Amino acid sequence: MELVQTLIDYVLHLDAHLAALVDSAGAWTYIILGLIIFCETGLVITPFLPGDSLLFATGAIAAASTLKIGILCPLLTGSAILGNTVNYKMGMIFGERAAAGKMPLVKKKHLDRTHDFFVRHGGKTIFLARFVPIVRTFAPFVAGAGAMPYRQFVIWDVVGGVSWVGSMLWSGYFFGNLPWVRDNFSVVIIAIIIVSIIPGVVAVLQERARVRRSRAESAA
Repeated sequence: MELVQTLIDYVLHLDAHLAALVDSAGAWTYIILGLIIFCETGLVITPFLPGDSLLFATGAIAAASTLKIGILCPLLTGSAILGNTVNYKMGMIFGERAAAGKMPLVKKKHLDRTHDFFVRHGGKTIFLARFVPIVRTFAPFVAGAGAMPYRQFVIWDVVGGVSWVGSMLWSGYFFGNLPWVRDNFSVVIIAIIIVSIIPGVVAVLQERARVRRSRAESAA
């Protein structure tokens, strides 16, 4: 419980934590941020790491600190693309075990939810998933497990990585230091998180409705 509270505090006060990180770590901040984005997209055991909110906050900090947006953008984009690629390869290797529930650290319900996402959206799931927390982490793994053609995966991976990192990072850079946004940064972060999870919530509700309809038709 304490870990959850710490994580929530960290996410809601990303601006303060990032500012402190820049002051203490200096140029190492780039590496740390790159590793966080890589892990959030590349490891199915770390879907809880901040993604959208971290990128927005990083852009805002870059506009008012020594961090260079010209370094951050290609670095974090590369981290996101590489993370997805590693995740895809892990899906090819461990996908069957995870689907069978033999990997305790990988939640099967998240895999099932992402699989349903693939059923509805096909290959472009890799692009769309970039903007949906949790699904973002599991989509490349499921793609690898389902033997999605690598060339098709790479195209959607690159387009999605560039679009996701670019939109979040530059939004923070341009809007993060507006007086209202700066004074209500926690509210903005919460709003970003809520907007990010809306597609996932809608998908879950649609799936539940589909299951209920199927049961009703079977009982009729």
